[in-house]
Amino acid sequence: MGASERFDEYMEHLAQGLGHSDRHAGLKGYFTGLMLPLSRKSVEPMAARVDPVHASARHQALHHFVAKAEWSDREMLRRVCQWVVPQMDFSRGGWWIIDDTGFPKKGKYSVGVTRQYCGMLGKQDNCQVAVSVSLACDQGSVPVVWQLYVPEDWAADPVRRQRAGVPEELRFATKTQIALAQLRGLLEEGAPRHCVLADAGYGVDTAFRQTLSDMGLLYAVGVTSAVVVWPPGVEPLPPKRYSGKGRPPVMPRRTAAIQPMSVKALALSLPEQAFHTISWREGTNEPLSGRFAALRVRHAGGNAGKARLRPLEWLLIEWPAHEAEPSKYVLSTLPEDIALNELVAAAHQRWRIERDYQDLKQDFGLGHYEGRGWRGFHHHASLSIAAYGFLMTERLIADKPVGGKKNFIERKVPALPEDYIPRGSPARAASREQLHHDAAPSTQLRVDRPPRAVPLLRKGTRKTTLVTQ
Repeated sequence: MGASERFDEYMEHLAQGLGHSDRHAGLKGYFTGLMLPLSRKSVEPMAARVDPVHASARHQALHHFVAKAEWSDREMLRRVCQWVVPQMDFSRGGWWIIDDTGFPKKGKYSVGVTRQYCGMLGKQDNCQVAVSVSLACDQGSVPVVWQLYVPEDWAADPVRRQRAGVPEELRFATKTQIALAQLRGLLEEGAPRHCVLADAGYGVDTAFRQTLSDMGLLYAVGVTSAVVVWPPGVEPLPPKRYSGKGRPPVMPRRTAAIQPMSVKALALSLPEQAFHTISWREGTNEPLSGRFAALRVRHAGGNAGKARLRPLEWLLIEWPAHEAEPSKYVLSTLPEDIALNELVAAAHQRWRIERDYQDLKQDFGLGHYEGRGWRGFHHHASLSIAAYGFLMTERLIADKPVGGKKNFIERKVPALPEDYIPRGSPARAASREQLHHDAAPSTQLRVDRPPRAVPLLRKGTRKTTLVTQ
């Protein structure tokens, strides 16, 4: 079967979820517009290109299909997954990638618009933000659920809600709450319990990490340098003895000599030999690599370290060569016996979603919708993801291994923009080129702390090795 026949089957597969046969023509017209090489993929230019003789009538028809017709965007994404996922190879594991993306937007009445951080602009500005969960494997990733973040002022404004068609049952939820609800829904539908990846915007939320563990999910999530942990070899004292009155004490005790420390301070206290140069995948021109150290820590619960004792987990530190301090920190509940290169590779799978967003916005018009309503926003996004999903499937089909041929997707995946700054990183994140140096700066130990044995994860090992500072 050729690509043309598969496209027709794909259209039929998606159309079955629209609920009415009259919408089939709208689906094919809108989908075709998204696949065409247009600089702007909003309704009007797509209608003019798809049907130039009847551009006005086609414009009205496509606008009604995307903004007014009562079909389910969630069902659309479910059918996209039914088509794409069987072509993905999970033999080496899978990941759930949580992220959000912003769309600059002016005006007061476009749904969800407020002044907030927009990653596309790299600053605070008027924009819409959507939260998504993507399913990823070594070959690529695809968004499987998608929801607009509705700011608190919007959620409390009945006039704007009604004008934009925000569902009555929708209440204000933070981005982490939206992501957790999305994951919970996927698991209830029988989705596999893959490891969860997220950036520091989600990872710094202790309740978010705890909820993932309560759901039976492993995670590898970014955190900021200010997160406080109990370092290796330092255990807090047990809580005070219960007096028999009130609630039993749960907070571990500290002394002047037994204190938690920030992950940045812990990283700066490590010896140079604690860091190893690790390559995690093939880049566009050469392998991507960096300097990493990993050690077992306990999260201490905020900057004050006042929380009940938590289980040991991995702290992964990335410190680019010739930089004054580490650039990224990751907390992970992946197995204790995992090798350092495997931990690094898992943590870096998260960047697939950045490439997804880049392709969706540049090639499939994800951010080009010009309507104001809730329904149109989600319909347009689901159709953009559907177009992306079809081409991803075609790449996977074309990349079926023949005689050990190297993976096509890995060779062709575009690099991130050079000026991309991941959330939770210092303002001047290291470039990809800087990650390729092997030389490490001389890292001095803290003179105000006694030396101690620090368990570190070593390159290519399956167990913890003691390294003495």
